[in-house]
Amino acid sequence: MTTAAFATALTGREEIQLTIRGRSSGRKSTRPVWFVEDGEALYLVPVKGSDSEWFKNVLVNPSITLTADGTSWTADAVPITDPAAVRDIVEKFRAKYGADQVKKYYTKLDVAVKVPLRGA
Repeated sequence: MTTAAFATALTGREEIQLTIRGRSSGRKSTRPVWFVEDGEALYLVPVKGSDSEWFKNVLVNPSITLTADGTSWTADAVPITDPAAVRDIVEKFRAKYGADQVKKYYTKLDVAVKVPLRGA
């Protein structure tokens, strides 16, 4: 089940913190990311698509931590490369953030990442 505290922390947020582990260095790195929540998952879209370093890191080290309002959730990220699925997620981003903002910040829309919001 989703932790109630993390679900509450997501409410009204436009941005959360993503922490990944470097595929070569093994060091943790944190950055702000936009997200959409759909059912029991969060979806992330790397701003440079498959060229984004954090996406490349997730392919090697899928365990990530998301933080919202000081509350964290750790799960294995699931890369999404199916073009139809990516288009659907990008449309959700456009609905939440505005098509103009997505166009302004996202340079390549070929992948996404699913983060399950259920405990193992």
